[in-house]
Amino acid sequence: MEGVRPGGGPPAGGPGSGSGSASGSFPSLFPPGLHGIYGECRRLYPDQPNPLQVTAILKYWLGGPDPLDYVSMYRNLGNPALNVPEHWHYVSFGLSDLYGDNRVHEFTGTDGPSGFGFELTFRLKRETGESAPPTWPAELMQGLARYVFQSENTFCSGDHVSWHSPLDNSESRIQHMLLTEDPQMQPVQTPFGVVTFLQIVGVCTEELHAAQQWNGQGILELLRTVPVAGGPWLITDMRRGETIFEIDPHLQQERVDKGIETDGSNLSGVSAKCAWDDLSRPPEDDEDSRSICIGTQPRRLSGKDTEQIRETLRRGLEINSKPVLPPINAQRQNGLNHDRAPSRKDSLESESSAAIIPHELIRTRQLESVHLKFNQESGALIPLCLRGRLLHGRHFTYKSITGDTAITFVSTGVEGAFATEEHPYAAHGPWLQILLTEEFVERMLEDLEDLNSPEEVRLRHSPVSHVVSQRAQPIQQLPFHPPLAPRLQPCPVDSRLC
Repeated sequence: MEGVRPGGGPPAGGPGSGSGSASGSFPSLFPPGLHGIYGECRRLYPDQPNPLQVTAILKYWLGGPDPLDYVSMYRNLGNPALNVPEHWHYVSFGLSDLYGDNRVHEFTGTDGPSGFGFELTFRLKRETGESAPPTWPAELMQGLARYVFQSENTFCSGDHVSWHSPLDNSESRIQHMLLTEDPQMQPVQTPFGVVTFLQIVGVCTEELHAAQQWNGQGILELLRTVPVAGGPWLITDMRRGETIFEIDPHLQQERVDKGIETDGSNLSGVSAKCAWDDLSRPPEDDEDSRSICIGTQPRRLSGKDTEQIRETLRRGLEINSKPVLPPINAQRQNGLNHDRAPSRKDSLESESSAAIIPHELIRTRQLESVHLKFNQESGALIPLCLRGRLLHGRHFTYKSITGDTAITFVSTGVEGAFATEEHPYAAHGPWLQILLTEEFVERMLEDLEDLNSPEEVRLRHSPVSHVVSQRAQPIQQLPFHPPLAPRLQPCPVDSRLC
């Protein structure tokens, strides 16, 4: 349960009050991580030292269901010179390490990320006559925070969240989200690490599809150029009735089409319900990696495999980087990559990622044919994987949210993959890689043409988190079955995009 109360400032006698005795008791009265974020809020809103807050009555670290301790709500007057309207500004507290005593987040040092390394913000257009901010955005932020804590997948600027329901439970067309850097809030250095601020931006279904086919940053830039769709500060207007493509049909669509053709997609992977089987080995053989199970226990990715997949997805967001799959035996160096300190919960890493079978004892196997299964929304992204990624010399990964298995499609231009042109289907434990030549991709696109029209795919909506989660009707049997090719089959289960 949550309550709304005034709050937001350090207690009387806290830092900056000039009271030595009060300053001495500061750590117990006002946690340093919390103080650091409040300092940035006070910089922006010096006249609002005690904003309204939605607070978790039973804190997460005491067994409560809501990971965010607080969500502060500020009144922002906008900027008439920039055509920025007045709006409500929401800021979360709890995805970063507020306390530094391991009650929620493991302390990993001052140089790396604090907790998950970010807090969420949201800007909602203020309606005429509205005297107090609506509280539904706080529950929306709690929902995203629950996903991060439960999945241990972090958010990045440019990510998209497919929600499949109006964000405020109205009849609005704003039913999905993009994430970007908050235009006003600067990264904060706290005693427990660095905190950045990621802003939630509400978008329509058509804009979400464009972000998937191209990239989130490109669509965000288009939204910034259209005042009623967000403007320079990307303010969400739940009453917006038109997409950017309806507001400016020719210019916007041309820019997106050109971007897709030139850049492809930077969506480098999805978390989904998916599975694969090695059709070249009898099903009853449980001694090798043809199956995702050993007896009744699900196969799990080793820590090294998980790190490599995480690195693969990270590199996929770097449009200008050369597509590389890091070598499996590469040693872990400072967490996720060379210029990032280790975090307790990096994207795609979970406590269940410890290998059931020692990593060194799993050999890479070449397969003759494989059987792939996906749920509806993940299957509908296969054309994007092929056209937007592989035809641009990149890679695309499906990582299971249950069973800890993974399927990576790679093109011939990707270095470091263990699938090769000579052996295009290869598995390392439960991680399958499939190498597809350009000719093969073109053939698959022809056979999967029915999946190119997402508006024809019928879904039952149920809100989800990063990047997509919903319960879906099964897609029809995919028709592509050439010799030695991956066989695709629907899997009517939930999916989340990464």
